[in-house]
Amino acid sequence: MQIHANHKEILAGKTTDIYLRRAEEILKKEKKNPQVTVEVWAKKFPDKYKWAIFTGLNEVLELLKNKKVDIHALGEGSVFFEREPVLTIKGKYLDFAKFETPLLGYICQASGISTKATRCKIAAGSRTVLSFGARRMHPAITPVIDRYAYIGGIDGVSAVLSAEKLKLKPQGTIPHAVILIIGNTVKAALAYDRTIAKGVPRIILVDTFGDEKIESLRLAEKLKDKLDAIRIDTPSSRRGDLPTIVRETREELNSRGFTDVGIFVSGGLDEYSLKDLNPYSEGYGIGTSLSNAPTINFSLDIVEIEGKLVSKKGKISGRKEIFECERCASRNIVFKKNTKPRCDCGNEMKLLTKQVLKKGKVTEEIEEVNVIRNRVLRQLRFLNV
Repeated sequence: MQIHANHKEILAGKTTDIYLRRAEEILKKEKKNPQVTVEVWAKKFPDKYKWAIFTGLNEVLELLKNKKVDIHALGEGSVFFEREPVLTIKGKYLDFAKFETPLLGYICQASGISTKATRCKIAAGSRTVLSFGARRMHPAITPVIDRYAYIGGIDGVSAVLSAEKLKLKPQGTIPHAVILIIGNTVKAALAYDRTIAKGVPRIILVDTFGDEKIESLRLAEKLKDKLDAIRIDTPSSRRGDLPTIVRETREELNSRGFTDVGIFVSGGLDEYSLKDLNPYSEGYGIGTSLSNAPTINFSLDIVEIEGKLVSKKGKISGRKEIFECERCASRNIVFKKNTKPRCDCGNEMKLLTKQVLKKGKVTEEIEEVNVIRNRVLRQLRFLNV
């Protein structure tokens, strides 16, 4: 039984909230279908977030292409701040009303995942970060979550289909199950080395049976130069102080001359836990905090009807645009006046929002995933968590 919505059902408006169906019914009967301008923005971010990454735009364009609407938006993968209008739609209300729910669903979840991924990548610094969240999500949306994690700066993914779609090689080791069935960590590692293609790194779990430090030394002494890294995924019931376990393992390996054996850590990690692990780790597998990332709670609001400024209580009427100073990076939200504002530093500011859909036609070539990812990566040096 298929329980997930397919693209045809989304386009038919079957994933929309019922109150939007009722809005259509009422307005059609009243013969009202005005030209409106709506803005999409986030009033408040999840706790401790000072910025977010805007993603999901390509899916919005796929949703609304061939509809008689215009869309102006930030470039996908752009950083944005609270109360900034990331996307503006202009058109007849009934031409796009039923798509409000899926539109918000696309960008709320996508932006949430990409933002969490970017935060984790910043926290990890130069270390490798992989998405291990496939088992924490509905399999139908595994490629979606891995795509937006990758765009956000994650270096690789574990799920096979996600990797295929991203044109990457899936990353991962072997499960505890193999070590349990074989009955010995070293014997399992030797079987891995005999069986798996030579180009795949030899990274072995060390927390199945015994002390992580002792198991790491046993592996290093047996596999020698073949051992690329060990992976620590100690369950919380046995973990104690994870940074101390990782530090002791690193120091013990170093003292025996195994300085080239890396340490890869996974299990319940997020951007806050990486700080204490960074001095001793070469990489991380991050699962639940990516697949269950807090959404960015965007709202979609009418700000003009037939050119007249209007808004509901608590919102600001009139179409607005985002400008940024190229000299000092100050930003400003400006009402649409066809003029370029000047920054307080005296420099002319640059318009960040651009037209991406005109009368239902995409105005620029849809960007490839690595183009969007590179936009995110270029911004990392200006951001912190």
